[in-house]
Amino acid sequence: MAFSSFLQSVSVFLIFLLCGISRTVTEARVIPAMYVFGDSLVDVGNNNYLKYSFAKANFPHNGVDFPTKKPTGRFGNGKNAADLIAEKMGLPTIPPYLSMSSKSNKSRTQFLNGVNFASGASKILNDIDPQYPFSIPLEKQIDYYLAVHKDLVQALGASRAQIHLSKSLFLIITGSNDMYNYFDSLSNSTQQQYVNSLVLIFKEQVKRLYDYGGRKFSIIGVGVIGCTPSERNEQAHGKCNEDVNRLSLKYNQALVSMLKNLASELKGINYSYFDGYSVMQNFIQKPTAHGFSEVKAACCGLGKLNADAPCLPIATYCSNRSNHLFWDRTHPTEAAHRKLVDYILYGPLRYTFPVNVKKLVAI
Repeated sequence: MAFSSFLQSVSVFLIFLLCGISRTVTEARVIPAMYVFGDSLVDVGNNNYLKYSFAKANFPHNGVDFPTKKPTGRFGNGKNAADLIAEKMGLPTIPPYLSMSSKSNKSRTQFLNGVNFASGASKILNDIDPQYPFSIPLEKQIDYYLAVHKDLVQALGASRAQIHLSKSLFLIITGSNDMYNYFDSLSNSTQQQYVNSLVLIFKEQVKRLYDYGGRKFSIIGVGVIGCTPSERNEQAHGKCNEDVNRLSLKYNQALVSMLKNLASELKGINYSYFDGYSVMQNFIQKPTAHGFSEVKAACCGLGKLNADAPCLPIATYCSNRSNHLFWDRTHPTEAAHRKLVDYILYGPLRYTFPVNVKKLVAI
């Protein structure tokens, strides 16, 4: 009889414990979903499904610090900013869209936690040959989102879908490849004309997301991409490519101006802009203050600055990834992503404005 009472007490305790755990998980969930758009900085494997793509990371040594210890298509040693923001928002890992759309047993509820549309080598400009797509430009990513929106409306109903999306976070990290493209394509336009055209395209794509439910946007400015190992490797004495940096600054300034205007045009839209350029510049100028000992060379690669070749299986990689800013020729380490995400979520007004993402999702 006493043993029976003991079992009953244990059962009751376990029920309360499980309820407590369930409540904790629910409380930790800050937003219903996150929808991610951008380039290789937040690609979680979409390019794995592109037959003609040269921009893939589904091979070693990528993923060496990912929980599975295997390459996933992420351009890095571990998790990227999209993964880390999802974690902070209490969400499960946001899967790549092409992994979900290719399933034969698709469910309309599969998109409820969010979707990642980002693609390595993606640009704001849509100059991809549709017959041989090697990446997914921003416009096409949003085309895919419209298909997801349709499924959400069918699954939840129009009213509930709108509530769901209005509380979700729309993360956009793109523009770096467009900066490089200006110098590679020998454009006839001036730098200001070029960035103005990019920002106009960007604006139209954000408006499309707004028209289909988006209300809370986290927009990430282009970083100091003239100081990547790849760019330094092509400059005398390993210096930064200041032409690329100046163009990035022009673009960021035009983007900030556009976002301010957009906020006055669209009712109910809210955004957080992250000045990744300034924060990344701080990392480079005062590395030890931010926990880095190497901000010029890549962790994984070959040759000068480990930037003569990408992070291929034949490359070598550093033993301590946490003190490197760059994983490969162009992409940050997981350690760098973590520091950047802290600024995105909790940063002061100087770097994240008009509010940081923590305040944005609370609106």
